[in-house]
Amino acid sequence: MSGPAPQSVKDYGPLLYPALMLLVFFAIPFGIMIAVSFFQRDPAGFYSVDFVFSNYERFISSFFGKVLSFSIALAVLVSIICTVISFPFTYLLTRLKRRTQVYWLVGILSVLSLSEVIIGFSWSSLFSKTAGLTNILVSLGIMDSPTSLYPSFGAVLTAMVYQALPYTILVLYPSLARFDSSYLEAAKTMGASPVRAFMNVMVPVQRNTLIATLIMVFVFALGSYLLPQILGRPQHWTLSVLITDQAIYQSNMPFAAAMAVFLVLISLALIGLTLLVGREEKVKT
Repeated sequence: MSGPAPQSVKDYGPLLYPALMLLVFFAIPFGIMIAVSFFQRDPAGFYSVDFVFSNYERFISSFFGKVLSFSIALAVLVSIICTVISFPFTYLLTRLKRRTQVYWLVGILSVLSLSEVIIGFSWSSLFSKTAGLTNILVSLGIMDSPTSLYPSFGAVLTAMVYQALPYTILVLYPSLARFDSSYLEAAKTMGASPVRAFMNVMVPVQRNTLIATLIMVFVFALGSYLLPQILGRPQHWTLSVLITDQAIYQSNMPFAAAMAVFLVLISLALIGLTLLVGREEKVKT
């Protein structure tokens, strides 16, 4: 009985192009960024080649800790809100007729075609004093005079949830579309209310999917750059905005590179955790 045929170089051919793209567009730039993060800032110029840890030592400063904690808290809040809204919505979407689902999915995909700039300035118009939502409230007699709703934390949070919501729905859709609704019907037959059946049956079954969705939306929100600048104040800026500020306006490329390395490592770790959760779910099924 002969064993499997030995693999040749041609068998690895399909992996050559993706590996080359990963090397050119990720590994090499990331390696350069790591190298720059150890350089010394030159007050008279851009930076000088050196090997110092002062850029990473600034991570323990109260300013960086405040920016990092705000960025993480904002990303966590966005991921939780998006998941709480999208989970029941996506489930109800999967229960509709196939043609109706297609219409909804096309509409959701059309939102993804909007750039962050368009989303930011659209919400700034809605939150403005001259042509915003408060003018409608004034016409309805709910408010006495129109007011501007931005810059504010609420404006940043609303726009980021709007931007991340379509991604959340599309991530949840495949798993919820495969869910057997007979489990919910069995729970209702045994006396459970629709809400209780949904919370006690649906949520536990989709636990790994929910965890993976939370992580993916968190990573997406963690890299938000334009919306905090357009709709928020400086105290609402995320780590991504601070990186750009240090690199362009403060001419401190080494510190910006160190923060970028930190942000990339966090994102990669969370993506790895998402893959681990997905692998565990596949093994169980």
